[in-house]
Amino acid sequence: MACPADIKREWYVVDASDRPLGRLASQVAAVLRGKHKPTFTPFLDTGDHVIVVNAEKVALTGRKLDQKFHFRHSGYPGGARFTSYRRLLAEHPDRVIELAVRGMLPHNRLGRAMARKLKVYRGPVHPHEAQKPQPLGG
Repeated sequence: MACPADIKREWYVVDASDRPLGRLASQVAAVLRGKHKPTFTPFLDTGDHVIVVNAEKVALTGRKLDQKFHFRHSGYPGGARFTSYRRLLAEHPDRVIELAVRGMLPHNRLGRAMARKLKVYRGPVHPHEAQKPQPLGG
């Protein structure tokens, strides 16, 4: 079992170009959670920081671009909003990856802390060169 003083955080960069969304998201979620480390502890945030670049080039297989929708609700009657993934990918490609990864993390304050270590960028450049991120294999 890890204790908070023993946790060392690394930085990884992932290129999302032509990678299926679900496979990319499950790999990123595992790294954010810390499941790739021998010191993984389910009730602690032992994960690393992940930078995803080229989010606009992520792949959705089959006909998901037109058949898959993102659902939001304002909380008011009739406040349901459905957005196709084709439109979501065109307007906010970073949000597509964030939603997929966030759905694979725990749905509590621990999961929210893990999600804060995810940085997603539309293009190939990111402002985290000072952290010396390593490429994430896979």
